[in-house]
Amino acid sequence: SNELYRTNLAKGQTGLSVAFDLPTQTGYDPDSELAKGEVGKVGVPVSHLGDMRALFDGIPLASMNTSMTINATAMWLLAMYQVVAEEQAQASGADPQAAVRALAGTTQNDIIKEYLSRGTYVFAPGPSLRLITDMVAYTVSDMPKWNPINICSYHLQEAGATPVQEIAYAMSTAIAVLDAVRDSGQVPPEKFGDVVARISFFVNAGVRFIEEMCKMRAFGRIWDRVT
Repeated sequence: SNELYRTNLAKGQTGLSVAFDLPTQTGYDPDSELAKGEVGKVGVPVSHLGDMRALFDGIPLASMNTSMTINATAMWLLAMYQVVAEEQAQASGADPQAAVRALAGTTQNDIIKEYLSRGTYVFAPGPSLRLITDMVAYTVSDMPKWNPINICSYHLQEAGATPVQEIAYAMSTAIAVLDAVRDSGQVPPEKFGDVVARISFFVNAGVRFIEEMCKMRAFGRIWDRVT
């Protein structure tokens, strides 16, 4: 994976998209009996800091934009990503704290949709929402260029939802996350706009062309009204 990233960056690619394998997504080490047959199949296995160092060896993270398709274990993967960025800064004589604040990218981190569509959750819904909340609050204060959650309606339609149901469930997730962050008291009211600004969405676009266009117009208006 590192070789692929470096080859693409050398050809002019400006950002990275990292997919993690299913054991990583569900919190298993690659040598676990339950991980057998799945290691490296749909993404790269990263189970400790050494793996993260190897994955981004020779890639300056402070000047990258990295999207990480990771949900249930997103907090741990982002923490390791941050440590590698700090190590790179220290090795080059730069300020590690400045390097962390320069980190740009996205963690999918939409654990709620896992219960409805994908199934790669690790913890119960309550603790999972707490992980999302703490990560959103942390990035707003310490990693201002990072998008801490990419709310996914895409998977919902893949799992059988209609376009209307897709947006309804995704909007419910977004509202639940916003409410949880607000109620946690970790973000002062005057900074809450930064929370909204750091939320992104991954929306499906199926074959019902007219309905999909109408869906997106309604989605934009509803999100504007909610926020």
